[in-house]
Amino acid sequence: MVQYNFKKITVVPPGKDFIDIILSRTQRQTPTVVHKGYAINRIRQFYMRKVRYTQQNFYEKLSTIIDEFPRLDDIHPFYGDLLHVLYNKDHYKLALGQINTARNIIAKISKDYLRLLKYGDTLYRCKCLKVAALGRMCTVLKRISPSLAYLEQIRQHMARLPSIDPNTRTILICGYPNVGKSSFMNKVTRADVDVQPYAFTTKSLFVGHADYKYLRYQVIDTPGILDRPFEDRNIIEMCSITALAHLRAAVLFFLDISGSCGYTIAQQAALFHSIKSLFMNKPLVIVCNKTDLPLDGLSEEDMKLVMEMKSEAMKTIPQGGDPSEEGVLLTMSALTDEGVMAVKNAACERLLEQRVEIKMKSKKINDCLNRFHVAMPKPRDNRDRPTCIPQAVLEAQAIAAAKEKKKLERDLENENGGAGVYSASLKKHYLLADDEWKEDILPEILDGHNVADFLDPDILERCEELEREEGLRLEEEAAQDAFMIDGHDELTEEQREILGKIRKKKAMLIQEHRMKKSTAESRPIVPRKHDKDRKFTTKRLGRQLTSMGVDPTAAVNRLRSQSRGRKRERSLSRADGDDAMDVDGQHSDKKLRTRSRSRSKSRPIEEVVPGDGIRDVAQKKKAIKKSRDSVKNRNKEARRGEADRVIPTLKPKHLFSGKRGVGKTQRRCLQSLDQELLDHCHFSCGASGEASVSIWQLEILLSIAILFLSGICSVFRFVC
Repeated sequence: MVQYNFKKITVVPPGKDFIDIILSRTQRQTPTVVHKGYAINRIRQFYMRKVRYTQQNFYEKLSTIIDEFPRLDDIHPFYGDLLHVLYNKDHYKLALGQINTARNIIAKISKDYLRLLKYGDTLYRCKCLKVAALGRMCTVLKRISPSLAYLEQIRQHMARLPSIDPNTRTILICGYPNVGKSSFMNKVTRADVDVQPYAFTTKSLFVGHADYKYLRYQVIDTPGILDRPFEDRNIIEMCSITALAHLRAAVLFFLDISGSCGYTIAQQAALFHSIKSLFMNKPLVIVCNKTDLPLDGLSEEDMKLVMEMKSEAMKTIPQGGDPSEEGVLLTMSALTDEGVMAVKNAACERLLEQRVEIKMKSKKINDCLNRFHVAMPKPRDNRDRPTCIPQAVLEAQAIAAAKEKKKLERDLENENGGAGVYSASLKKHYLLADDEWKEDILPEILDGHNVADFLDPDILERCEELEREEGLRLEEEAAQDAFMIDGHDELTEEQREILGKIRKKKAMLIQEHRMKKSTAESRPIVPRKHDKDRKFTTKRLGRQLTSMGVDPTAAVNRLRSQSRGRKRERSLSRADGDDAMDVDGQHSDKKLRTRSRSRSKSRPIEEVVPGDGIRDVAQKKKAIKKSRDSVKNRNKEARRGEADRVIPTLKPKHLFSGKRGVGKTQRRCLQSLDQELLDHCHFSCGASGEASVSIWQLEILLSIAILFLSGICSVFRFVC
């Protein structure tokens, strides 16, 4: 099975982008630094490598384009003719030929300039040859920019073509425009082809798939064909002709016998006879579509034309096949689904029979027949053994058959004109005493009175108020019933009233307690933001403690001290006055403050706290030492913490990138020499701090050393 997947073809870049891609890759993948001090052999190899690498990149890119695009002579004739219809194979071959010619010219340019570079005598001449070689390659590519753009457009269009397998089981649908081909396609496959009430809605080939007897069939919807000369047909019609000519498939020729497509049966019959040569050796089924529309009776001429087409279709039945007329002329309606599956099954069966017959006539069948054995079962006795169906299943089937299918809103819409015509009634679900009242029109005038005058606009609010009052009344009755006790005859009326009050008070306390538990008011210390009603006050606490016979002074003072923050007490010197004398036994305020700040009451770090899991002070000191040692390396590496995984850039690329050549280490030699000169110069400074050697003398020494070193380097280069 051959599969053609044109979506995998590589994108063809425009000419300018093509050049940028190749040159940037050459710049990145080859060395970039060369010096005139290099040996001439090394300079030649440097530029030859650039030319050779550029030519190889051009060759690979252009070869990929040539190899991935299909060759029209090597692919299936269906795809070859389809590409010719869509793109004109002459232009297509010309574009690929120009790509191939450019590839060969670039290879020849590279070969010529590599030969010249072998004899380059200076760096400048080698560089000029390299620039000329790359420039000529880019010029060649610029000349084929239109061909590259043309191939890119073809690639994009080919990627949108349907994936059709020319060798698999195929059903082909053809006929005049607007005869119902796409509607049938949507019914029998999972495809979603656009259906519109005008001609040429389908402008290209559409593919769907259907199953029959556990086999997958390929269904192709072709654009409509008009009855006119072959030379006058457009590209859309030629796609259908190409599919009919080259695909080995069962053909469904659709007829619109209602005439609603805009073409008469005579015109459709003329089209059938003009393309019947394309139906040779293919199973043919004539489908009379749109039988749901009023036909007004076919005339004798039209019936005669249909019978002629039927006789032509009978000729496509093979000689060894069934000569019956069933499956040759069928009727259907895509709107009501009547006869749709019969048409599909007939086409699949005809195609399957033909494929089996072709395989039986082939030479391969002789190698396989001796491996097969067909076993025919023989009856063991004359007893009749009918199919056994359980009684419960029969009853369920009878109930399902007797039960009427519920009509959905969509069914009602289809029966009453379809979308835009049918309007769903919102009154049919009203719950009324009589169903006949549902569609009644609400009167505006009844018995001489305006109905709107008797409607209360606040009726809903009043109903809610009545319901609220009714609920309160029921709650009161329930509360009174709950407070009643058994044996009420033994208590007086006054006792029963007191008992009811007690129980009511108890229920209110329980309810309040539950509310307090569900909020923050149940906490021991109530924050002020929760005590919005100011129920928990010191006055209330004093009254409660006094009623219990307890002095509330200490408790109130403690609460007040907790509610207010501690304030700094006044110093003794301020309390006694600034002019007070120092008295023995009294300390100054300064000494008190110093003593208070000298030592806090915090524990020493070595102290063992119960619950730390440490035995004694020595073990605690050892643990502290190990903890400090563990973070020593981290602190040396300047880590922020244990989770710091930052790896600093030890050698920033912008400072260390590039290629070092000869002469780069000269700076280091000068630095070492300068350091030695500074070490040999002894600066003897006196008491005034003046140097015995002046700055200009030091500069002269450094310049002499630099000249001396540069002379040595020049001599060394000359000798080499």
